[in-house]
Amino acid sequence: MIHTIKIEELLALAPEIPVADVRTPAEFDQGHIPQAHNLPIFTNEERVQVGTTYKQIGREEAILLGFEFTGPKWSGFIKEALSIAPHKKIALHCWRGGMRSGAMAWALNLYGFEVYVLENGYKSYRQWTLSQSAQTFNILILGGMTGSGKTQILHAIKNSGEQMIDLEDLAQHQGSSYGSMGTLIQPSQEQFENNLAYQLSQIDKNKTLWLEDESRSIGKCSIPNPLWDQMRAAPLIKLNIPLEERIRFLTQEYGKLNPNFLIECTQRIGKRLGPEQTRDAVLAINENRMSDFIRLVLVYYDKTYTSGQSMREKPSIYEVAGTLAADIANVKPILEKAITIK
Repeated sequence: MIHTIKIEELLALAPEIPVADVRTPAEFDQGHIPQAHNLPIFTNEERVQVGTTYKQIGREEAILLGFEFTGPKWSGFIKEALSIAPHKKIALHCWRGGMRSGAMAWALNLYGFEVYVLENGYKSYRQWTLSQSAQTFNILILGGMTGSGKTQILHAIKNSGEQMIDLEDLAQHQGSSYGSMGTLIQPSQEQFENNLAYQLSQIDKNKTLWLEDESRSIGKCSIPNPLWDQMRAAPLIKLNIPLEERIRFLTQEYGKLNPNFLIECTQRIGKRLGPEQTRDAVLAINENRMSDFIRLVLVYYDKTYTSGQSMREKPSIYEVAGTLAADIANVKPILEKAITIK
């Protein structure tokens, strides 16, 4: 049996019923529903040829060409669908809920699957995604100078029972020029928005949502404007960690990274860091004087953070003193401060 469902119904079913995206691998890589499986009817090249035929000749010729491409593949599609959904219940979508999802639904239904087809396809999911960041959330921001260990503390806050979204984890970037850590690969902007929307949809809007104080852009990923505006207006708890402790923490974090990566990133911010500081920082990396390197670049990052914080209303900033970076002992005074804000 084939059921046509709306996006809200798909999201309700998704924890129990696998979702198969029948678009091409390129489309899937650009952006997809979190946890969806790619079950492409066409390769990237085949889709181009079918699309060109549709535009230049017509719909019927495009359909015939599509069946020529897929003719030998149908048994493979069914076997792959069985590996995705062994209980023979599956949800499908393409871009707009058109021929590709319709053809796959027909084949799987013929084999005995119960099939749920998303009305208006992935396009409807993107509309839902964009609506999520426009919701109103009860946000609290955790701030602090670079090297305060904010991300680790936010995870400890989450472990205490609070709601938290790790934006840097979603963006696969730690937010600075060195944020890729030499190994992290960022998702597309579209996929970042999709993953963020899914997490936002799980948030209880009557309770506090903790986020880290970020720039609008985290590497190549940008926080959607509606959420960013809420973040800038939200109260900020600033964790103050002594400079020497931040240097120690960052030396441990970045001292193990590839020196060539560190040099490349340092040179990338050379104009803002200044020629002398850039030269001295590169020399410190080459000589494995990592704490000296960190001390030099922190001058730039501390100025940048202070400048960004100056754009907030001072009454919305609440300070908490800490001794050690990333120390879970900081959680208690932060949560106590949060109670006074509420």
